Amino acid sequence: MALVELLAPAGNLTKLKIALDYGADAVYAGLGQFSLRNRASKAFDLESFKEGVRYTHAKGKKFYATLNGFPFNAQIKLLEEQLLKLADCKVDALIIATPGVLRLAQKLTPHIPIHLSTQANVMNVLDAEAYYEMGVKRIVAAREMSLNDAVEIKKHLPDLELEIFVHGSMCFAFSGRCLISALQHGRVPNRGSCANDCRFDYEYYIKNPDTGVLMRLEEEEGIGTHILNAKDLNLASHIGAILDTKAIDAFKIEGRTKSSYYAAITTKTYRTAIDDYYRNQHRPALYQAELATLKNRGFSEGYLIKRPHQRLDTQNFKTAISEGDFQVSGEVLEDGWHFLCKFTTRPNEPYEVVLPYGAHLEPVANELGKLYSFEGKHYLCLYKIALENGQELESVHSGNTNPIKLPAKLPARTFLRTQHVLPHKD
Repeated sequence: MALVELLAPAGNLTKLKIALDYGADAVYAGLGQFSLRNRASKAFDLESFKEGVRYTHAKGKKFYATLNGFPFNAQIKLLEEQLLKLADCKVDALIIATPGVLRLAQKLTPHIPIHLSTQANVMNVLDAEAYYEMGVKRIVAAREMSLNDAVEIKKHLPDLELEIFVHGSMCFAFSGRCLISALQHGRVPNRGSCANDCRFDYEYYIKNPDTGVLMRLEEEEGIGTHILNAKDLNLASHIGAILDTKAIDAFKIEGRTKSSYYAAITTKTYRTAIDDYYRNQHRPALYQAELATLKNRGFSEGYLIKRPHQRLDTQNFKTAISEGDFQVSGEVLEDGWHFLCKFTTRPNEPYEVVLPYGAHLEPVANELGKLYSFEGKHYLCLYKIALENGQELESVHSGNTNPIKLPAKLPARTFLRTQHVLPHKD
């Protein structure tokens, strides 16, 4: 039985390494202006992009390149150059959104498999078959597609791979086909520069056509003004039901512009849920507790399990984004002996240790502090804050770039986090 692939976002080289450390089978990233996330693609230049591909392949994993923007005529020459650069990088697949770009890729880089972007909005057998006949190896289904529709496509086209989004931001429009940002800012969503206008706090007015007078509409108490603000997709509790259908080949996490901590936690959580399924386990409370540590807009099951008209909980009317249950306090550096402060670090306070997937922690206690386990979780407590340069501080705050010594070596890219009250064990 082929195992489902877990595909995680690689917003930059560091996030790429984090995604792989925390359990991704593959990563996706863009280079240049034809990616659907301009900010993320600018985090890579050609050399760091090549390094990312090499690093991914050295881990035995796959690297997919996003080329899913909607180019204008004046950009076609640049697009041709981009395709040749991606081929030189030896990416494992191209994620493409339009038939024209697909044909161009087949002409210039025929050896690279094509994955059809969710931007193509495939929701049915007819469209899936048309793209399959054009040579598409995998379709990233529209977020609006139901699981039953995925099953029907798989029955009709068993050799076509199907990929679905399981976590991340949801668009108010059909899979990103929105022009609000373009109208208000000139930033075109389908060219990678969306300003996320749907997250804004809007006020409503009515205008008297005779006098031109504007009157502000009052809102119902308890209901905010974020009428376009979709909650984040979260299907962690449904991984088993989805895999039972045997229709899905890959799970995709959205979020190339989100934090390193987001890349770690989402990847590790869905890796855990997938592996639990193959071990005949199901721990939805654990998955949701981890995902709740992230900044989010509230969570929704989206449209895969139920149709839009069957549920009224997909919009967050109160706020553009909410803080998670935890605050990231530190991130362990490449050498494993030091970490950088991300919030506030004080001596004699416990910080939970979030390890890469499959890593283990051995209890340690010395003059710097201790690493210990309590009720199935791992913690760090520093007795003193000793910097790499030998200086000692009473506390360290976010923005301080001096590496802090650890009492023992931890895996690179381990995170430290805290909430208001953490258990402490002597």
